[in-house]
Amino acid sequence: MNGLVINLTHSVDDVDRTSVAMVVAGASVASAQQTTVFLSSEGTRLAAKGVADELHEEGFAPMAELVAGYVEAGGTFLVCSPCAKKRGIGEDDLIDGASIVGGATLVALLADGASSLSF
Repeated sequence: MNGLVINLTHSVDDVDRTSVAMVVAGASVASAQQTTVFLSSEGTRLAAKGVADELHEEGFAPMAELVAGYVEAGGTFLVCSPCAKKRGIGEDDLIDGASIVGGATLVALLADGASSLSF
C-alpha cells in the first residue's frame, strides 16, 4: 500500500495546525500518493458536517476548500471510533469521504508500509 497517513488531533481548537495538516494532505494526494487523514481526539470534529465551513486561518485557504479539494482528489478521512463517540459524532454526521473506524484500521495501514505524520 505505502502512501501517507496523517494523524490529525486538532480542528476547532487549533485551526493553524489543522490548516497545515490539510495543506500537506492535499499536496500528498495531488502527488498521486494514497493519502489518509486519521482524525483523533479533537480532530474528529473536522469530519462533522458544517465544521470546516466555520474555520479559516489567516494565510491559508478556507478550511472548507482544503477539505473539499482533498476529498475531490481522492483523499479519505478515517475517524477514531471512541473519539467520535465521546464527542457525539455518528456516521450520519460525517462529511463525504469520512468513515468511523477502530484503531485496527490505522494499524493495518501502517503495517502495510504507510508513512505517517502527526499534527
